[in-house]
Amino acid sequence: MKKIDAFTSLAIIGGGPMALLLIRRLLDHFEGQLAIELFEKQDVLGAGMPYSHLGAEDEHIANISANELPEVLSSLDDWIKKQDSETLERFAINAEDFNEHRALPRLLLGSYLADEFSMLIQQCKVKGFSIEIHYRCAVIDIIDEPENARVRVVHQQGRTDFDKAIICSGHLWPKMGEGDIPNYFDSPYPPAKLVGRNNYSVAIRGASLTAVDAIRTLARNNGHFYTSASGAVCYSLASESKDFKLVMHSRAGLLPAVRFHLADTQIGRGELLSAAHIERIKAENGGFVPLDYLYEHVFLRRIEEERPSFHQKIEELTMEDFVEKMMEFREDKDPFELLEREYREAARSIIEQKSIYWKEMLAVLSYTMNYPAKYFCAEDMLRLEHTLKPLISIVIAFVPQHSVEELLALHAAGILSLVEVGEDSRVEPLQTGGIRYHYKSSEGKACNDYYAMFVDCVGQPVLSIADLHFKSLKERETVAPAVVKFKSYKAGQDAYAKGVKGVGKAKDGHYYMQLPGVAINDHFQITDMYGKINERIYMLAVPFIGGFNPDYSGLDFVEEASLRVVQSLLS
Repeated sequence: MKKIDAFTSLAIIGGGPMALLLIRRLLDHFEGQLAIELFEKQDVLGAGMPYSHLGAEDEHIANISANELPEVLSSLDDWIKKQDSETLERFAINAEDFNEHRALPRLLLGSYLADEFSMLIQQCKVKGFSIEIHYRCAVIDIIDEPENARVRVVHQQGRTDFDKAIICSGHLWPKMGEGDIPNYFDSPYPPAKLVGRNNYSVAIRGASLTAVDAIRTLARNNGHFYTSASGAVCYSLASESKDFKLVMHSRAGLLPAVRFHLADTQIGRGELLSAAHIERIKAENGGFVPLDYLYEHVFLRRIEEERPSFHQKIEELTMEDFVEKMMEFREDKDPFELLEREYREAARSIIEQKSIYWKEMLAVLSYTMNYPAKYFCAEDMLRLEHTLKPLISIVIAFVPQHSVEELLALHAAGILSLVEVGEDSRVEPLQTGGIRYHYKSSEGKACNDYYAMFVDCVGQPVLSIADLHFKSLKERETVAPAVVKFKSYKAGQDAYAKGVKGVGKAKDGHYYMQLPGVAINDHFQITDMYGKINERIYMLAVPFIGGFNPDYSGLDFVEEASLRVVQSLLS
């Protein structure tokens, strides 16, 4: 244990899973003399948006099981056995036969996380920590005062000065048309806003897990699922919704892949590159971490060790060649036929407890490159964005089996379909309500389909500094945009000439590319435009860190990020 002497007061903005893991880590590593004040806009701690009614209803399932939860948390199995029969029946769970491999209902997982937080608060008091929770208290502004080595937090109950502040305010969807355009929704959250009959066609933008959430809610508004005599999941449309249709719009024309058995339930936790390793790679590569190094060192090496026969088929392929090969396999299939095929493959994987190893390693690669990504050159960041991330986003979505069964049932009932749209597609909101979806068909025909309702389901967008609602951090230039440098002057010059988004020439004569989000270091401390680290403010709000941390979602990310922050506090 380390006794705190460098600081005593800590503000935590946001009371979701990140705050939970942060306090758990603080209890593990610190002793007494720590005063924590936590500011939460809602009246529940631990669950955050994804695992509360802000982001889920009973029908929504997490793409994580009990054995994939962070190991620092208490046993979910033990918690399940303490729940009342009404709760267990509500989520169709048998406490005596609980399967730790089963994907969990999100609201149930949220209740568990809330109970974990309550327990932590009591442990803090026993440990001698001062902890004060401000419920239903939004933070309005954060003012850094370097001259006093303090941070001022302006909130609905007043203003308080702290030694350090950790921003983990969670998800945020800026309102673009919602509230002004009837039947136009910038996200499907909270799901309660979608409740009601929809006797018309609904446009869904995206084919991510967010889209699956919207589809499951809308389907229940307009009919019901049932199990046939043969055991298949089927869908019956309500008579009042005879014209109800759901049309997904996907840029690749693909659906996300299905959850399978994982050989390593703590995906990639042991594969993270150490700080010394990263510094060595940078020293050998002009200050950059090459994307190809991570692809070869993390992805190919593990496959060679564990699946040598598969490795022989891909060892000569570049990263681009491998992605093209995997995408070609998917693109040649009807998306729902492929979904059914992958559902059966995943079911075999679960029954036989055998991983689909290349997919698992792709998830490990995504998790591992999350931290050295800020050291990519701009050329590699573009390769990541346009080549590798599209495959990763499909393969590691890990859609739970029950969700897939409902998607297939809706498609079989003629309710759910998918339209492929290109990057030049656009949504035109209509003042009278709904939208027109403009795109080119696979045959090149210009289409402008009308929909009475639109739900944007592309997932959490990575936001810019302009979207940050703490004005003093922007006005005083306490925060700076995430930026990466081009390794090749000519490559930067060419990208600039082509008008690649975010590319510009700096005063030092080099070309850079501005990414979404704010600049942070490996411990999530914000940095200014000169790269100077701010010792007082940590940024863990997911919409604002995705530029430098491309894989920023999930409890696995929360576990690692919380550890890095506490390690920084220890140092």
